[in-house]
Amino acid sequence: MDQTHASSPLAGAVHDLATEVVLALRSGDHLATVCGAAGIDEENRTGIAAVRVIGADLLLPSVLHGRHPHPGDVAVLDRAVREFPPKPDAPAATAWSHWHMISTLQRMAPPAPGAAPGSSAEPDAAWLEEAPWQAFTHQLSVLAPLAVPAAPSAVQRAAANRAVDLSRGFVRAVRRRDWLQAAGAGRWLAAIGGEPATLGLERGLDFVEQMGGHDPRVTLHVRAARLMAEARAR
Repeated sequence: MDQTHASSPLAGAVHDLATEVVLALRSGDHLATVCGAAGIDEENRTGIAAVRVIGADLLLPSVLHGRHPHPGDVAVLDRAVREFPPKPDAPAATAWSHWHMISTLQRMAPPAPGAAPGSSAEPDAAWLEEAPWQAFTHQLSVLAPLAVPAAPSAVQRAAANRAVDLSRGFVRAVRRRDWLQAAGAGRWLAAIGGEPATLGLERGLDFVEQMGGHDPRVTLHVRAARLMAEARAR
């Protein structure tokens, strides 16, 4: 689902949705609906699939600004959870993304009876501990929506234990011009701290946004990183 062609309806919906999340992050407006602004409701299956791609970042403006999410966005995220459960043979990153969507719904807007199911036990994360730093960075960038404050998980603990590896991965992604991976890795570093002072994360993120800002998902991760870094500095 993450591999889409730029010309596909799903890719367009993901682009529009990520753009609206970025706008909400910048404005801090918790009264506006991200999905409504992107023309997505509970009956729009392509839109629901796009929400599944964005994952829990749909509610990121509320998470980072400490405000209640719009009920319409909660309803659409809940629908995505129910419509697109991970298959038994799904990759570990897909299972983690699904788990995080459920836990975010529980934390930000506890579901009413009959809505999204309760959060189950965390998926396995042991595979992250021994992954080479290149693969580790790739997987963490895919799971960048989990890089938020007050949302502890085994993935977050793995990231905190391997901040130097993530820093190496961030530099490698920049050199390879993989702006989305660089943005995701940078978001994790902003969330957990511990990167070498010589990395120059703030300037690095500015460069990533400048070069990859045509993709709103890059801007989303960079904006999230800045907000978390600002919160840590206070």
